[in-house]
Amino acid sequence: MRKSDRGADRKPRSDRPKRGMFRRKRVCRFCVDKVDYIDYKDVRMLISSIPERGKIQPRRLSGTCAKHQRKLQTAIKRARQIALIPYATD
Repeated sequence: MRKSDRGADRKPRSDRPKRGMFRRKRVCRFCVDKVDYIDYKDVRMLISSIPERGKIQPRRLSGTCAKHQRKLQTAIKRARQIALIPYATD
């Protein structure tokens, strides 16, 4: 099969039904609440950004803006350093 024969039986893009669903863009919860400082001692707030495995959730999943993601990352690392949050779960 040649490269030119691969899409011979396909419909043009305009005739195909659209795949997937419309996904609303997530908004930064820190921007909505107008949070200036993310406190590393506020464990309850930090835990919501860490899934079961203990990794820091990326921006594309959490919806946090770049500015607050950097502050959140620093706060989580500080909280881990003084043992408020575990590095990993068993």
